[in-house]
Amino acid sequence: MLFACTMVAANLLSTSLTVPVGFGLTAPGGVYLAGLLFALRDVIHERSGPLTVLYALFAGLVLSGLLGSGRVAAASVAAVTLAELIDTAVYVCTRSHGVITAVVASNTTALLADTVVFLHIAFGSLAMAPGQIVGKSWMTVLAVLIVVAVRRRWSR
Repeated sequence: MLFACTMVAANLLSTSLTVPVGFGLTAPGGVYLAGLLFALRDVIHERSGPLTVLYALFAGLVLSGLLGSGRVAAASVAAVTLAELIDTAVYVCTRSHGVITAVVASNTTALLADTVVFLHIAFGSLAMAPGQIVGKSWMTVLAVLIVVAVRRRWSR
């Protein structure tokens, strides 16, 4: 449920404001929560598997469609669906090299796809792509820290 609520919040924030992400760049307001979705996906995948990730994704997409603004919700549905499928595929393919490698590889690949699709559909422009990439990259760093912390807790 946290995944679905985070997705909805990211969409709502993206329609109403922009935020600084560093280096003089800005991004839609939901950029950090959108990046957090990748971290949450990795935790769900690590704990419960890829099928549970797809259920969480579906719940988030339904809620986003019901609660979000039309164009941003549609952009989110397209971007998140593509990004999460790419993220899951890369994570599965790289997991044998270690969880940190899988998180970094899957998040990096997915955030690029998510950024291009979301910005193109939601705003008709890729002008904020550098800011989106930086903001989501900060969240990839956070994702690595979250996964490491969760793994330590679960291994006790």
